[in-house]
Amino acid sequence: MTSLRMHAIAAATALLSLPALAQVSDYHDIKTPPLHQMQLPQPKRIQLANGMVIFLMEDHELPLIRGGARIRGGGRDVAADKTGLAGILGSSWRTGGTQSKTGDELDDFLEARAARVETGAGDDSSNVSMSVLKGDFDTVFPIFVDVLEHPAFRQDKVDLAKTQATTAISRRNDDPKGIADREMVKLGFGDSPYSRVTEYATVNAITRDDLVAFHKKYVHPNNIILSFSGDFDAAAMEKKLRAAFDSWPKGPQAPTAAPAVGTQAKAGVYYVAKDDVTQSNIYVVHGGTGVLRKDPDFYAVQVMNEILSGGFSGRLMNDIRTQRGLAYGVGGGVDANFDHPGLFHIWMGTKSGSTVEAVNALRTDLSDLQTKPFTADELAQAKEAILNAYVFTADSKSKILGQRVNLEFYGYPADYYQQYPVKLQAVTADDVARVAKKYVSPSTTSVLVVGKEKDFDKPLSTLGTVTPIDITIPEPGAKPAAAGAGAGAAAAPAASTPEGIALAKKVLAFVGGKAKIDAVQATHTVGSMQVQTPQGPMEIEADSIIKYPDSSRRIMKTPMGEMTMITSPDGAFMVSPMGSQDMPGSQRTSVRNESRADIIGVMKNIDNPKYIFTTAGAAKVGSVDAQILTVDADGSPVKWVVDPATGKILQRISSSPRGEGVTDYTEWKTFDGITVPVSFTTTTNGQPGGSGKLTTMEINPTVDPKMFEKPAAK
Repeated sequence: MTSLRMHAIAAATALLSLPALAQVSDYHDIKTPPLHQMQLPQPKRIQLANGMVIFLMEDHELPLIRGGARIRGGGRDVAADKTGLAGILGSSWRTGGTQSKTGDELDDFLEARAARVETGAGDDSSNVSMSVLKGDFDTVFPIFVDVLEHPAFRQDKVDLAKTQATTAISRRNDDPKGIADREMVKLGFGDSPYSRVTEYATVNAITRDDLVAFHKKYVHPNNIILSFSGDFDAAAMEKKLRAAFDSWPKGPQAPTAAPAVGTQAKAGVYYVAKDDVTQSNIYVVHGGTGVLRKDPDFYAVQVMNEILSGGFSGRLMNDIRTQRGLAYGVGGGVDANFDHPGLFHIWMGTKSGSTVEAVNALRTDLSDLQTKPFTADELAQAKEAILNAYVFTADSKSKILGQRVNLEFYGYPADYYQQYPVKLQAVTADDVARVAKKYVSPSTTSVLVVGKEKDFDKPLSTLGTVTPIDITIPEPGAKPAAAGAGAGAAAAPAASTPEGIALAKKVLAFVGGKAKIDAVQATHTVGSMQVQTPQGPMEIEADSIIKYPDSSRRIMKTPMGEMTMITSPDGAFMVSPMGSQDMPGSQRTSVRNESRADIIGVMKNIDNPKYIFTTAGAAKVGSVDAQILTVDADGSPVKWVVDPATGKILQRISSSPRGEGVTDYTEWKTFDGITVPVSFTTTTNGQPGGSGKLTTMEINPTVDPKMFEKPAAK
């Protein structure tokens, strides 16, 4: 024991004597040795006669095998009027099953083996991946091949993917940072495949045939890079892959060149109103820049980005957050992509009351980027941070394999990442100053602010001419606003036509006449609904009070519990057993649009110029030759199919995220002189959606205004 203790003391003494570990008075005096040259294992590359490239990387640490196929062709290769196709393809490719097995059958088969086969799609490629225990590879690999080559794209799974896509559209304006991200890209790229936004109309235009055609066009061996890593013998794995893919014939070659980017918006100040927030999301952005990763300037740009916004040591965080206390977070820089130019962009989040001050501080820092010298300490610290992080991009064989697939896909040299540290270390302060002037142009930037203007410290106009951006989600068939378009960009609806007014007055007479309708101040209805859901039919009891023109309370009892939704001029919120919370913007808009299109509400506004009535042709409903009355209820569109002889509404047609919805009114009843539908069925895109029945209705009940007030937080 004594001997061991003496050896330990001697070793500690020797270590403390080393210069690198000796006590120092300042952390700047700590000297660290340079990083060792990284010796990275490389995968085996194989190219089949049909053009398929295969990479194999043995990794015997765990009894697992992971693999994937990266396929040229993605969202940027899709026509603008089918934007969103890549996402729906990626979602329904695997879930839609193969020609021999449904997606549900694949689920059961794979789950029993703790295995996975998944699909996805991005901007420039789609992919099929697998993960399996070594002992189950020969059982699961044929499933991987079947999914890759023979997807079925069953209609029910395509419909589900489209529903998920449109649901996401309906909620996209709930997140202020998401709004800022989306509109920033549109300002920087203009009309471009890199800035297109999925809309209801583009999703509704996508068919199963489109997915089949996309697969037929792009999924061929000469467009595929196959890669596998894990616990296998490379020679044996090569033999299996050749047996599976050698006989697959070549197909049309997918384009390898990236589409051109668009033209950025005019420099200026752009504003998105978001009145339910307490902080501003801000971007400074310009296009016409960015650097490809193969460009010699790439390494100097990386160092510049790190100096500008490398966490808390970066200039932006040091100044705007640490010194001024203006931002929760700030950062960005010049994009570096593999095959197409990117943007220069800086994001910042600040409280509403410091919005203009924070933008001015950011502008000052960007000006300093081109005039304030880069110091030796900044240069050394930036390089060290980048190289220390770089180590962790290649700390596993699967990451190394992924890097090699990327290089092959974009046509970069195989030793690109081995050369990275040397080229980064060679960057000088003069290089950084040069690229700062070359790729950052403060005079051509656009400033984008998403926030609540009335809470700003100063008017946005003190920053320059302000262009409002309309983020209203276009209804199916409407044309989206162009990048940077103001709120007035959308075409105003046409005025009512004499035919439309005449048909609307017939409806008014049928439901009770102008005097009766004008006398309605509020209604209280009780009923029930059966709604079709992916899990089956759901029974809902509904109790609703509407106080015209703009307040409502809806209590819904479902198998999952009770939910109350309240809207008023002061806001919109939901109350559940978990407490109260504000409605997301998309849901608030949906509820208010529904209220505006309520039959009594529309009839009370028949003389309101904001309500537009036009006719839109004829329709046959049963034995009735009906006419279609189009109603724009102050921005909430709906169509009524009306019996022109009686004024009775036979059907209601509306657009929703899931497609066209049709409500058939099957029974009407009169309450205190007001005739309303009391029984109905619904369909969406021709599929049954549910049914409902109104059991009681009270006209002008006593309404306590407090029912529309949000409960105080506990």
